[in-house]
Amino acid sequence: MSLVPIVSTVAAAALGATLIMAGSANAATTLGAAAQQSGRYFGTAVAAGRMGDSTYIGILNREFDMVTAENEMKIDATEPSQGRFTYGNADRIVNHARSQGKRVRGHTLAWHSQQPGWMQSMSGSALRNAMLNHITQVATYYRGKIYAWDVVNEAFADGSSGARRDSNLQRTGNDWIEAAFRAARAADPGAKLCYNDYNTDDWSHAKTQAVYRMVQDFKARGVPIDCVGFQSHFNPQSPVPSNYQTTLQNFANLGVDVQITELDIEGSGSAQAANYERVTRACLAVTRCAGITVWGIRDSDSWRASGTPLLFDSSGNKKAAYTSVLNALNAAGPGPTTTTTTTTTTTTTTSNNPGPGDCTATVSLNQWAEGFVATVKVTAGSSALNGWRVTTTLSNGTVTNSWSANRSGNSGTVNWTNVDYNASVPAGGSTEFGFQGTGSGSGLNPTCAAS
Repeated sequence: MSLVPIVSTVAAAALGATLIMAGSANAATTLGAAAQQSGRYFGTAVAAGRMGDSTYIGILNREFDMVTAENEMKIDATEPSQGRFTYGNADRIVNHARSQGKRVRGHTLAWHSQQPGWMQSMSGSALRNAMLNHITQVATYYRGKIYAWDVVNEAFADGSSGARRDSNLQRTGNDWIEAAFRAARAADPGAKLCYNDYNTDDWSHAKTQAVYRMVQDFKARGVPIDCVGFQSHFNPQSPVPSNYQTTLQNFANLGVDVQITELDIEGSGSAQAANYERVTRACLAVTRCAGITVWGIRDSDSWRASGTPLLFDSSGNKKAAYTSVLNALNAAGPGPTTTTTTTTTTTTTTSNNPGPGDCTATVSLNQWAEGFVATVKVTAGSSALNGWRVTTTLSNGTVTNSWSANRSGNSGTVNWTNVDYNASVPAGGSTEFGFQGTGSGSGLNPTCAAS
């Protein structure tokens, strides 16, 4: 989250997307379930200090399927004194999310802000080593439990220069961002690694272009980066830009996922609802837009509470903006949509016979013209599983995104293994993982074995 005023002044305009209306009988009734229909997530930022509020936790449990710790995983919270790591409040959030079957975005490993005092006073190689150690320790601690890490947060300057932000981390050397991503990959190889920033929503802005060039360079040189996060804090002075969808699509064209990571839109009534719908439809129109996270649950929970920027009012009631988002997500139906392509869906199921004490793998496939979403259910046989391995065959498609499993390969024979939180499956019980891809997902023919 940025605490810096947002300076974009581009006028708002409607973002178009041709959406396939889902039948009302099948329409999802919560944000997370509606997003899942197109292989996406809908998440929120959570504060540990509010988890005792029954209204707050009730909305969280019901509506959202992705969780981001608002402040509890930042540097000052997890390493308050050098070499002493504390995870209590972060664990409260992570453990609650996992217990509810929700995934977690890790926020954030390296940032110029919210550094503890000991780090603020450091510089040079000592600071570089401390940053890398922090990334390694925290990402290793949560290995297998995090869907995506905001590895580096807000490293570029506002304004027209397109330069990096002048910070103590930047002064350790221009390669510090690359070093941070490489350390994160080594520590948590199964998580997606994201760069996250604000004021990058408008494609014409110098800051947006600078981040784009960095991602382009990283992809060309093999620096491990999987996604770009757009904070997307909007208000009347910084409205949703007319080219917002273009921005998302251009980054996605580099071969990374795009995620709307901290969405809030100040306003009320139909105007606010229309802006939320624009943002949601823009994500739905970009195949590699993995999901949306709003930065808080109720207006009173927001860092911008006076602007009433969220989907629930301070009493926990659904606002018009909530309805507009839910309707847009349901309209998308199964599979990502685009502005030019009609989407169709088929569902098939295949499975293998388990051996004694082994497991079955069953896949439900949503296929459309350009791609698919597959949900794989792993079911234990007569004995409990302490780990599992699934093999799929992807002859005419490529995996672009996956969740709740470790993956080896993107096409052909693809191997999947459990992550930390779904290794244990009781006898006769089941767990699920999923993936999204381009091309055809037919003929996956999953097989399952205990590991």
